[in-house]
Amino acid sequence: MNIKQIAKKAGVSVATVSRVLNHPENVAPDTKSKIERIMTEEGYTPNWFARGLNFNKTRTIGLMIPHILNPANMEIVKGVEDVAHQKDYITFMCNVENNVEKEKQYLESLIQRKVDGVVLISSHLDASLIEDTYDHGVPVVLIGENKDKPNIPGVRIDCCDAAYKAVKYLMEIGHTKIGILYGDTPRIENLRKVEGYKKALRDAGVSVNDNYIVKTTNDIEGGYIGGKKFAEMKDMPQAVFATSDSIAFGVIDAMKDNEIKIPEQISVMGFDDIKMSNLIEPKLTTVVKPHHKLGVVGARLLFDIMESVELDDREAIDKQRTTEILLEAKIKIRKSCKHTDRLQEMFPSK
Repeated sequence: MNIKQIAKKAGVSVATVSRVLNHPENVAPDTKSKIERIMTEEGYTPNWFARGLNFNKTRTIGLMIPHILNPANMEIVKGVEDVAHQKDYITFMCNVENNVEKEKQYLESLIQRKVDGVVLISSHLDASLIEDTYDHGVPVVLIGENKDKPNIPGVRIDCCDAAYKAVKYLMEIGHTKIGILYGDTPRIENLRKVEGYKKALRDAGVSVNDNYIVKTTNDIEGGYIGGKKFAEMKDMPQAVFATSDSIAFGVIDAMKDNEIKIPEQISVMGFDDIKMSNLIEPKLTTVVKPHHKLGVVGARLLFDIMESVELDDREAIDKQRTTEILLEAKIKIRKSCKHTDRLQEMFPSK
């Protein structure tokens, strides 16, 4: 049964039924009760999309992820989805596959579909393009490094500082020859990690060896290829810091194929702490990135902005437009580094 049939059975206009659904305070109590009773008897469910348009709301948000095959992204997605579900919102998930043109197309499509807000994870889009979405009344929140987008709200960890602490730890356990294997995506985050790597070495008075800085694809295959390069060096590094756990898995595999023992001959450290890092052998020492919390906090920030837009609270909107929330990373020590006899967590100093 549709709204017209409800109106006919109740002996009222379609407009009156619409007011019961959208503005019940403007309908006489007896008429309202009659229409609601008929809806209940007939099992009528309002069209959520059409009803949302009456409020200029669709109760949907867009979520764009760099690549669906990256397991680290899935925990962020779950965090966003958990909050959206609590708010009774539907999430449209878009897999942009690290392609800026595809990301642009998805953003345009989400705007055309009148989503109430968008979460971008490690976005490749220019800041000006993202800011334009506000002109369409669609708030955007970034998850990931966003220092090149200062006027867009976001949540992130300090990748430079996290990498700095990781390399500092490797030096504390006796390594001075440390290589870094960094992924091609997400570009900004990985460049920040390289910055942190170099800064840690320089602050410790250790010269930076360009041969130890190797770029690869952000996956196991890329880690394997990069690991082979390190394994075949005449002056092999004592430790390898990989900018993702997936890369680190490939490094471990490459070292095994070259009969190089971990951690006796070389230490391997990752970044992310995805679930698999505790299952491989040796178990991976890694930087813990709080993926789920990043998703939860990012989604909550988006809903705060959306509510401010709904209330037309310009002061709150302007304040939130420059909001940046910084979460801390920590190091989880397992057996792929020099210490093989203990498992602990190191929390960064404030």
